Amino acid sequence: MTDKPREACGVFGIYGPGEDAARITFFGLFALQHRGQESAGIVTGDGAQLHDHAEMGLVAQVFTEEDLAELPGHIAIGHTRYSTTGSSRVCNAQPIVVHGPHGPVALGHNGNLVNFETLRADLVREGHDFVSTTDSEIIARLIAFAEDEDWITRIRSVMARLTGAFSVVLATPEELFAFRDPLGVRPLCLGRLHDAWLISSESCALDTVGAEYVREIEPGEIVRITATGIQSDSLRIPHRQAMCIFEYIYFARPDSTINQRLVHQTRQEMGRQLAREQPADADIVIAVPDSATPAGIGYAEESGIPYAEGLVKNRYIGRTFIQPDQRLRERGVSLKYNPLPEVLADKRIVVVDDSIVRGTTTRPIVRLLRRAGAREVHVRIHAPPMMHPCYLGVDLARRSELIAARMTVPEICAHIEADTLGYLSLPGLIQAIRLDGGQLCNGCFTGRYPLKAINARADADKFVLERT
Repeated sequence: MTDKPREACGVFGIYGPGEDAARITFFGLFALQHRGQESAGIVTGDGAQLHDHAEMGLVAQVFTEEDLAELPGHIAIGHTRYSTTGSSRVCNAQPIVVHGPHGPVALGHNGNLVNFETLRADLVREGHDFVSTTDSEIIARLIAFAEDEDWITRIRSVMARLTGAFSVVLATPEELFAFRDPLGVRPLCLGRLHDAWLISSESCALDTVGAEYVREIEPGEIVRITATGIQSDSLRIPHRQAMCIFEYIYFARPDSTINQRLVHQTRQEMGRQLAREQPADADIVIAVPDSATPAGIGYAEESGIPYAEGLVKNRYIGRTFIQPDQRLRERGVSLKYNPLPEVLADKRIVVVDDSIVRGTTTRPIVRLLRRAGAREVHVRIHAPPMMHPCYLGVDLARRSELIAARMTVPEICAHIEADTLGYLSLPGLIQAIRLDGGQLCNGCFTGRYPLKAINARADADKFVLERT
């Protein structure tokens, strides 16, 4: 049904005396559902113990009023998952709870570790019995069993051992923590709701629960929230960042703010830059909804070609575990998109999309538009060709599966049956984002990753821990 990169997950946390922490977390996760649809969970702390509930499914499927009533406490963390290490099954649902010598801890993780096999082997030698096949449980166990005298010191010492991407919320029965890898690969921000402090993968979840966006959690920063207030602690790290460039292109909701700029505006600028670099002689501009819509609008504004809605998306087709039968499977993208023939008939069309990964859905979309009467179809992508896998929290594809790693742009154009095909250049993309290129991870385009250790992961996949 989809040929898009898939994100790892969304995390949310609250420390709110007097607040219904579980309910607020539920709605925070609801706003982060786009970051993961395989499982969801919430853990609460009431000052004495932790209470947890996690299952497979969407947030609205996992929780009932009765479930929330059984999650008391003023502290809560929540998680929505898409698997990048470990398969999609209930034992891998998060937050993960680990009972250590200092008491129980619960952890929700967005990202991917590169050195997880070495760390897990060390823990197995020490006698740990794992209940999941995720790298997230490795982080939780390292922290829960660290011998340092306080939680901040334990987290700091463990962070120094981790290589990769990790934006994490962690709860004990009495305290809430958040920390982010030194490169800042995955987003994480801090918010305020009356006297409560909140942590979220994206600012859109803070808006949903009526909280105020305060700031981003800095790369390498540890935030501790207790009854006495908020404390910040940072690792001593080189001044180097590597935010995932695909947060701007596709993952983040357009109403989220990253680096003090609304994502919607950034994507519109990608579309404008795309129109400058890859013009087309056409009658209308349409976008593949929903993630490419801002870029489509930007392309239309810059080119002077009218923008129109040519595809209507069924926003719920991907939110069911019921598999279509063979006849419905053969309809492919028609299950997800309906064309508007009255808009498309006899038109030369520019169709803007955010990416082509394997090429398995772009050709059906082009065919769908032609069947609806389009005279010409000019495909424009507001990102460069994706030629390399991701090892930092995106389930992308193996290099052999990426169409741009196997074909030239003219060959891809012929394969998807478009009249023309144009990609946004990497310099143009960076210019649209308005960050120094050295502050972004663009390994999926260039093969140059921010961590040298990634080169050793070339043959790994997300099921590696299930074979050990």
